[in-house]
Amino acid sequence: MKTKDLFFNLPHELIAQYPSERRGESRLLVLNRESGNYIDSKILDVGHYLPKGCLLVLNNSRVRKARLYGESEGGGRFEFLFLYPLEEAGQWVTMISKQKRHKVGKRFTFNGSIGATVVGECGEGRVVQFDNPIDENFFETYGHVPLPPYIKREDVPLDEQRYQTVYAQKSGSVAAPTAGLHFTNELLEQLANDGIESCYLTLHVGQGTFIPIRSSTLEEHPMHTERYEVSQEAASTINSALREGRPIIAVGTTSVRTLESAFDPASGEVMAGSGSTNIFIYPPYNFKVISGLLTNFHTPESTLLALVSALAGKENIFKAYHHAIEERYHFFSYGDAMLII
Repeated sequence: MKTKDLFFNLPHELIAQYPSERRGESRLLVLNRESGNYIDSKILDVGHYLPKGCLLVLNNSRVRKARLYGESEGGGRFEFLFLYPLEEAGQWVTMISKQKRHKVGKRFTFNGSIGATVVGECGEGRVVQFDNPIDENFFETYGHVPLPPYIKREDVPLDEQRYQTVYAQKSGSVAAPTAGLHFTNELLEQLANDGIESCYLTLHVGQGTFIPIRSSTLEEHPMHTERYEVSQEAASTINSALREGRPIIAVGTTSVRTLESAFDPASGEVMAGSGSTNIFIYPPYNFKVISGLLTNFHTPESTLLALVSALAGKENIFKAYHHAIEERYHFFSYGDAMLII
């Protein structure tokens, strides 16, 4: 499939720069993936459109305040994005502004006193070694919310709550699993009272989710790797739904990537455990686990747009997206939602 086939024109003003005034007030476009028909609704009414007896699968990864500023020995100030720790104590894989300048041996300090040294390269990033190991308190104290590159502003206190799902538990993401941002505790409780079961897995979202497809075809694109974990309890719940033929609705593309990666064709079940995935889902693709998806609206020529096109068909997706643009839906992380069923 050619990458240019996933291009569409999006007015800049439709890229949401802030969340809705209150969580749970976003609009919802409901798309039938078989017929291509769609309905304008709101996220608070999502339960009206979910299949009876379905299982919702949500990603409980927590966004780390992973964006920090370090000062070099020469006095320069550089932005760091801390991606993930390595097994060696105190070592982290990072992305650094003006990265080519930063060679092995270069020293930085954070908050004027916390020292770290570049000790190697890892993919497109740099490995930094802290003089003393750091923990989550370091990020909570000195870090900033790592807003996506298409949000053209600095983070504000509001983002600490709104760029985080209400059910976030396990810290490790550098971007929010944004479909989950729409849920309030009250909405989750309402869905449970309506007989809709939920379970949670974990995929730590990496910065690769924002990397555009630079190759001319999808097949040539090197997909980024992300870490996931499926608990024994979650696997049991998901596999029960599979055996009973109940619809499984993923909340977010991260949940889709985890489910499809953890599925074992030999047993026909989702396997418990942790691992890494670089699965790239694009048309045509035979989904093994999910039958529906709640997601946000995605960027042109992106791997996420390829995924939803694989689920609902490119023609149906683009027809719905054009309608969303005409109706002034908001796009991307802080934007409105789409339910594909």
